[in-house]
Amino acid sequence: MSFRRTPHSFPQPSTSSASKNATKLSSLLQKSIPKPPQPPITFKPPTTNPLHCFDYMILLQPIPPISQFNQLLNSVPKSQLKIILFRKFNNTHLPISPNFITLNIVLNCYCHLNEVGFAFGVFGLILKKGFVPDSVTYTSLIQGLLKKNQIFEAVRLFRKMVLFGNVSYTNVSYTNVSYTYGTLISGLCRAGDIDTAIRLHEDVVHGKMGCLGFVCKPSGVCYSVLIDNLCKNGRVSKAKELFMEMRMRRISPDVVAFSSLIRGLCFMDLREAKRLFVEMVNEGVRPSVTVFNLLVHVLCKDRRLNEASGLFEFMVRKGEKLDSLSYNTLMHGYCLEGKIEEAKELYVSMVAKGIEPDVQIHNVLIDGYIKVRRVEEALRIFKQMVRGTIKPNVVTYNVLLTGVLQKGDVLTARKLFDEMPLYHLTPSLCTYNILLSGLCKNDRVSQALDLLQALESNGTELGIKVYNSVIDGLCKSGRMETAYDIYTKLSSKGLKPTVVTYTIMIHGFCKTGQVKKADSLFFEMIENKCAPNVVTFNAFMRKGSNMGPKVVELVKKAVERKVTPDASTLSLMVDLLSKDEKYKKYLDTLRTFLEVG
Repeated sequence: MSFRRTPHSFPQPSTSSASKNATKLSSLLQKSIPKPPQPPITFKPPTTNPLHCFDYMILLQPIPPISQFNQLLNSVPKSQLKIILFRKFNNTHLPISPNFITLNIVLNCYCHLNEVGFAFGVFGLILKKGFVPDSVTYTSLIQGLLKKNQIFEAVRLFRKMVLFGNVSYTNVSYTNVSYTYGTLISGLCRAGDIDTAIRLHEDVVHGKMGCLGFVCKPSGVCYSVLIDNLCKNGRVSKAKELFMEMRMRRISPDVVAFSSLIRGLCFMDLREAKRLFVEMVNEGVRPSVTVFNLLVHVLCKDRRLNEASGLFEFMVRKGEKLDSLSYNTLMHGYCLEGKIEEAKELYVSMVAKGIEPDVQIHNVLIDGYIKVRRVEEALRIFKQMVRGTIKPNVVTYNVLLTGVLQKGDVLTARKLFDEMPLYHLTPSLCTYNILLSGLCKNDRVSQALDLLQALESNGTELGIKVYNSVIDGLCKSGRMETAYDIYTKLSSKGLKPTVVTYTIMIHGFCKTGQVKKADSLFFEMIENKCAPNVVTFNAFMRKGSNMGPKVVELVKKAVERKVTPDASTLSLMVDLLSKDEKYKKYLDTLRTFLEVG
């Protein structure tokens, strides 16, 4: 007989009992198996808006440390927004408090916003919380005071910082305080108070601050700022003293210190300026091209062309890259001395080095040829220039017009003048003056008058110099009536006669024997408070042998109206009177009157 087990052979447990047992077993297994460490939950706000980021941060549990709030403040570029975040931080009453870094950030923001009063309020909070202000704190406050132009308060705060022992005597602190000191020095110089800056500098470096005799080693930047401002104020001797002090303290001068002192010496001691420049290059301090160009320019202006040329070659040997202005400056020096061939050689060498000559360099070369009366070569360079990519300017045409009119080539001058609009150039007052004066000097007075009338009809605003040129041409050609007619109409054109205008007319009347008109014009000149010059009095001296009393009377009238001739004019008058026995008796009268006047 077989025995078969059926499903009903054993009792079945209830469903609810089995479920409970399974749950217990699972719970026991989970407790017995160690869990792997879970990574920290990182919160990434879905926005870059600082205010929104702050709102998310205060919802986190636990609240992030104050360092993370400081990072948020530092990431905000605008000071005003940082202040808003700080106020919001205080208003939320979080279980964390701002630390020293937080307060320093806020203090600096208030200083940037020109709210120094609030900044000092934060400074008081720093002290109240027991924090010790550092150089960053003081530097921010000093910058804020300087922005408000409260110079005295800024200096006093720095002295208090040193006096109250807020500076520990360590190398790090020296560096930090040097930065604060440098900030104050720069601010004082920007405010134009160079004297206070110098006094502060001397107190600091000579240990005259603080109860322990605080000594600070200023940086090279501080010295450079002081030297630069001293030179700009014409105090080059004091700047030299500071420069020597740098040397003694083994502080290497930078390009600013060298350049500033060289700039100042250029107008006081050119030899010393040149020596200092060479010293700078030899020490490996790369000079600015601007300073080099200035030095070359001053040497050329002082007629020391050989020294300027030697300095130029020195820079080339040192491998320094010079710009087109460097070549322009030396070329101009050569042209002033009439050394046009040397100028042309320099031009060729510049092109060979790949430096593209501009219109200013061409103008210098053209002007150089004009000055040595080589007009054809000047025109050749001009044509070569316009065939290329360089467009002439008004100066180019002014130089060429001067040259061709000096040569008497009126036709070429008119052609040059007429082609100016092709290059979109508008003639300047100088252009009209050159052309009208040139026409008059070449006996083309009628053409000059026609051109003048055409310009007036077109509404071209002409200056007094233009009219002076035409009046001069008319006077020299004996056309005094026309000259006087133009003179009388000047006021209707809004122009006031100058000493040149009066002198031209007076000389013309004297030359044509119209002495009474010359006298009348002279008194009109005095009435209009226009001081006569040497040429004016010289014209009167030559108009007759009985002018001794008249000269004394004219000077008397001039002084009575507070229009006193200058020293050179009076010297010439005395010389002229002394040369003739008939005039000597008037000298004492003239001297006595001038002493009284």
